[in-house]
Amino acid sequence: MKKTIAFLALAAVSLVSCNNLKDNEYQITGEINSALEGKKAILEKAGGMFGTVPVDTVVIKNGEFVFKDSLKNTLPEIAYITIEGVENRLEFVLEPGAIDLTVDKDSLFKSKVEGTYNNDKLEEFNQIKLKVQNKFKEYGKKFKPQYEEAMKKNDQAAVDKIIKGQDVLLVDADKEYVKFMKENPKAFYNLYVIQQVAQMQKTDMKALSKIFEGFDASIKKTERGKQVAEVFKNFNQPQQPQQAPAAVKVGDAAPQFSAPTPEGKQLSLKEAMGKVTIIDFWASWCGPCRKENPNVVALYNEYHAKGLNIIGVSLDKEGESAKWKEAIAKDKLAWNHVSNLKFWEDPIAKQYGVQSIPATFILDASGKVVAKDLRGDDLKAKVAELLK
Repeated sequence: MKKTIAFLALAAVSLVSCNNLKDNEYQITGEINSALEGKKAILEKAGGMFGTVPVDTVVIKNGEFVFKDSLKNTLPEIAYITIEGVENRLEFVLEPGAIDLTVDKDSLFKSKVEGTYNNDKLEEFNQIKLKVQNKFKEYGKKFKPQYEEAMKKNDQAAVDKIIKGQDVLLVDADKEYVKFMKENPKAFYNLYVIQQVAQMQKTDMKALSKIFEGFDASIKKTERGKQVAEVFKNFNQPQQPQQAPAAVKVGDAAPQFSAPTPEGKQLSLKEAMGKVTIIDFWASWCGPCRKENPNVVALYNEYHAKGLNIIGVSLDKEGESAKWKEAIAKDKLAWNHVSNLKFWEDPIAKQYGVQSIPATFILDASGKVVAKDLRGDDLKAKVAELLK
């Protein structure tokens, strides 16, 4: 009985501590395996679109760690926790209130976040995303042998059939994500969900723009909200093509092109080819493109010496070459770059049927398109496979 009373008293103290937080304060409490006793837990905030900013470091004691501080700006923002000896990093929403983490000792990806409105919504979305990812994994596992066999035989009909099946999954994922955004207009993480939907091949950007308009003003006024608004402002420019030509398909020979480099010289696709070549359509104003760049930089650094080449095709605007060059330097994009500075009227984008960015085409040594729009681990796996 005494033990029960002591336990309840301890819980009450903890509850009072959290309830006593001021309107601009946060307390992040992480529960973790005692095997990580003495290890450091590091809190960082997202630094704009392209990096992180250190906030605090604490030591794990008695199977937990605690971060507590006040916020000058109480608007929600994305933050991360990394832990010595644990893979990956834990993404959550930093905002006033008590935030509780249940940390997986093997991978922070598997950890759980709850306690404030935006973190509860983030956890809800993560469960939706996990189901979507599992469907893609199951489909890939089932059809990978048939796909590889069809590619070897140059059986375009079989390749198209498999890709169409994947397109159905993309449409289903799009519906799930859109449903989440419409049902939760105040959820800050919508500003990242909408980016993921924008990267899907079947996305209707005009419809997506209307969904963004329906977001609550409280998240639109955040720094991230302003960045997303700027992206849609550019997409909604009248120069955007209303009808695009048929997109270049997997199995097609990549159309040749030539365009000016940042130095003003002409560079052709043929000159930029490697054993494996990635054609990367992007722009300095494209938030999703810029966020993906660190992953592409890491990939290039690892595989360039083995034969990977990249040619970036920018959809920047006329008169904004300085922004294009600045983005190349800031994001450390050491590969070849070209741009006609014609925004959505870019002839190369039209030639490839590009309707949204980022868009990537992966070519083998012969110049054949062997994959499209892969990102992260999927892109790395494909490059590694082609360079065997």
